[in-house]
Amino acid sequence: MIKVAEHARRIVVKVGSALICENGEVREAWLKALARDLADLRQAGKEVVLVSSGAIAIGRQALGGGVPKKLEEKQAAAAFGQPRLMAAMSDAFEIEGFIVAQALITLDDTENRRRWLNARATLETILAVPGGLPVINENDTVATDEIRYGDNDRLAARVAQMLSADILVLLSDVDGLYTADPRSDPSAEHISELDRLTDAHFAMASGANAGTGLGSGGMATKLMVAEIAYGAGCATIIAHGDGERPLAALLDMARHTLIRPSLTPKAARLQWLASHLKPEGDITVDDGAAAALANGSSLLPVGIAHVDGEFDRGAAISISNTRGTRIARGVTAYSARDVSLIAGCRSDEAEARLGVRGRPAVVHRDDLVLDDE
Repeated sequence: MIKVAEHARRIVVKVGSALICENGEVREAWLKALARDLADLRQAGKEVVLVSSGAIAIGRQALGGGVPKKLEEKQAAAAFGQPRLMAAMSDAFEIEGFIVAQALITLDDTENRRRWLNARATLETILAVPGGLPVINENDTVATDEIRYGDNDRLAARVAQMLSADILVLLSDVDGLYTADPRSDPSAEHISELDRLTDAHFAMASGANAGTGLGSGGMATKLMVAEIAYGAGCATIIAHGDGERPLAALLDMARHTLIRPSLTPKAARLQWLASHLKPEGDITVDDGAAAALANGSSLLPVGIAHVDGEFDRGAAISISNTRGTRIARGVTAYSARDVSLIAGCRSDEAEARLGVRGRPAVVHRDDLVLDDE
C-alpha cells in the first residue's frame, strides 16, 4: 500500500459489522486503534472518509438479541443501534482530534443526480472542516428492499466514486483474493495485485472465496465493488482488518490484494461525463467565460449570457459560446429558472436575486467536460 498511498489525496475506508462489534457490543479498543490509523493518514496529508456497518448488529440486542430477518426488524435494530454506534465513534475519534459527522445515505442519494450533488457537496463541506470525519452508513431505518444497497461494500464504492477517491480500502476477515479456498485447499495461492478483473477472478470469488467476507458482502461482492471503483479510477485494497492497527499494518505491507485502476479519478470522471451526458438544455456563455472554462475554471453566473430549455438542478446541459458552438457539457447545480435569474450576476447579486445562498458555480469544474477533452 505504501506506493499506492504515497500520492493519494483521498482515501475511503470501509469496515464491516464483525470488526466494529462483538456479541452486540462495540469493540472500543479496536475502534480507538482504527482512529489512530486514520489520524496517521491525516497527519500524512490524506483526507479520510469512513464507511461503517454495525448499527443493526449493535441494535438487535434491543429486539431480544436474535438475528433480525424481516426488513422492519432490521430497520428497528438499525434505529436502536445507530445512536450507540455514533456515540462510540465520537468517543474514539475525538481522542485523535477528529470531529465525527454522521451521514446516512440511501441508494437514491447516489443514483439520482440532484441528490448525488447534494450528498457530494455535504461530504466535501465536512472534509473541509479541520478534523472533520464523515462516517457514512446506509440509512437502514428508511430504505426498502427495492432502494437499498444491502451491504456497505457497494455503498463504499459509490462514495469513493462520488468523492473521486484515490483508494478504497475494504477491511474484512480475509487478506485478499485466493485462487481457491485457503481454509480447505493448502495449495491455494494468494493474489497480491491485479491491473484488471476477469471472469476467472470472479469465478474464484463466487466459488472458493464466497464465504470469506463479513456481514452481507462476501468476496464476490468485494470484486464487484472493486469493479465499480476501477471504473472511477480508484484503486481497491482488500485486506484483513481484525488486527489492532489494520491500516498501519497495510503501510508495513501486510498481505492484501490490490486492484489497480488504469485511469486516474479525474480521467475516469471526464470519460464518464463525455460518454453519458445527454443534454436537457443549453447555456450560452460570453467569451470571457469560454476562455475561463478552457483554462480549467468552473462556470460562474457572471459569464452566462442566455439559457435555453427547461431543466432541473442536477440535469445534464450543454454549454455554447456566443457563436452557437458547443464547447462543453456538464451537470448543473441550478434549475433553468434559477440560472435565468442569476445570469450575468456576481456572487453577491446572485444571492440577492435567489433569496438564498446558492452554490458558487452553476457548473463545477469536476462536473464539466470540454468538447476537446
